Amino acid sequence: MQNTELKFIEIIKNSLWDSSYLGDDCAYLKDFNLCVSADSLVEGVHFDFKFISPYLLGKKALKVNISDILASGAKPLYATVCLSGKLDKNFISEFYKGLNSCAMEFGVKIVGGDLTSGEKITISICIFADTKGVNISSRKNAKEGYVLALSGFFGASATGLKMLFENPKTQNEFTKAHIEPDLKYDCARQIAKKAKKPYAMMDSSDGLVNALRWISKESNVGFELEFDKIPRLKNTPYAQVLFGGEDYSLVCALSQDDYKNIDDKTLVAVGRVVSGDKILVDGKELDKEKGEEFLHFD
Repeated sequence: MQNTELKFIEIIKNSLWDSSYLGDDCAYLKDFNLCVSADSLVEGVHFDFKFISPYLLGKKALKVNISDILASGAKPLYATVCLSGKLDKNFISEFYKGLNSCAMEFGVKIVGGDLTSGEKITISICIFADTKGVNISSRKNAKEGYVLALSGFFGASATGLKMLFENPKTQNEFTKAHIEPDLKYDCARQIAKKAKKPYAMMDSSDGLVNALRWISKESNVGFELEFDKIPRLKNTPYAQVLFGGEDYSLVCALSQDDYKNIDDKTLVAVGRVVSGDKILVDGKELDKEKGEEFLHFD
């Protein structure tokens, strides 16, 4: 977990008079029944127009933010969208058509934003979500004896991106997973509504192991999991399954009773939460300082 992003987060926490809302991908404002999340996509870091059209970029940009909200347990409702870069009429038109398509699919209303010039296209979205009547997750909520459960495929997006770098015209289930991620909306909503005990849930935007390390750090627990149980597309490389990012699948630590109460077939038990801070895959501990993690800053 020693990387630039984590170091920056610690600097930010130490700079604020109240950093109590920081620590999860979404801020839970309990007094207002509200979850808020913000995310940015930068040209050349998170997307390349050799691989994705403005229309599909609009869809993906909103999905990335909705994914964080779903992993919190909340229901996405409103969003603001800020664009900067070398903008033109065609890009704006196609981007917002894609954005609107995604917004309609998930019932999200675009309520404002900003446009400005710049060197590279940068997309910043802030999303607001309702928390009434649901149990909101936190990275701090995993407990020894909980079930480690996953929903969605792991490693597909990173595998698809590698294929696109080799041939930008490649079209298959891996490249589709990268360009048009499949959010597990129904599964996330069911967990939020049915879970009776505190639980931890994240998306796998930075990879499965990265999510486990975050939960491990915040909850002071470890994990044991079986590789063959991890849901993935056939022929996904081992390293991509564990470390590949941008799948936006769900990583959950649930009490055994809550797990049994979820009847979504996409939710698969792959291991358990244990004492300590080790992450064991098939009994082998992953190196805490090394790995092929997907990190935007590195």
